[in-house]
Amino acid sequence: MSEQCWPEGVPQIMPAEDRGEIEELYARYAWGIDLADEEQAIATFARDAEFDHLWQGKVQGHEAIRKNLRSLWYDRQHWWYGRQHMMNHFIMDPMEQGARVRCFFQIIQWNADYRTNFVFGIGTRDDKLIREDGRWKFWRLHVNAWTEVDQVPWKGDRTLPQRPPYQVPPADTRPFDEQTRDPF
Repeated sequence: MSEQCWPEGVPQIMPAEDRGEIEELYARYAWGIDLADEEQAIATFARDAEFDHLWQGKVQGHEAIRKNLRSLWYDRQHWWYGRQHMMNHFIMDPMEQGARVRCFFQIIQWNADYRTNFVFGIGTRDDKLIREDGRWKFWRLHVNAWTEVDQVPWKGDRTLPQRPPYQVPPADTRPFDEQTRDPF
């Protein structure tokens, strides 16, 4: 899988130098995928990495990840052009073979058609990283985009109010002159 990650035993907390390199890895990943910089994006993955993405499912290895990214960028370019992935609130747990990194993510988007900005999506990540060729790389990248209530990793009781399904309001069938009459 990789060179041994922790030659003197697994540390209790992520050392600062490793933490900085891992945050840089996430930044390089975001710059690569958001600007369709194929080589930069691929360079963030270990050779036998697994990429589990909401829309396409799970793929493994550089060539499969490359094909997956090309599909994201060019099958729906209007979804990707002007996009920014932001990852934050990192929890980095050193493990025997590498690290488990969890974080929140937000995707903001500039819409080229309307020239507006909006939040495209939010969610969590739960990734496994290894050291390969002396650098931290993604080994298993798992995206958990929140599209349904049960995808939010809520640990407390779930007591969301139950809302009735949305119903279209009835059409106003009054003649036009009655609709515009001022009732006051």
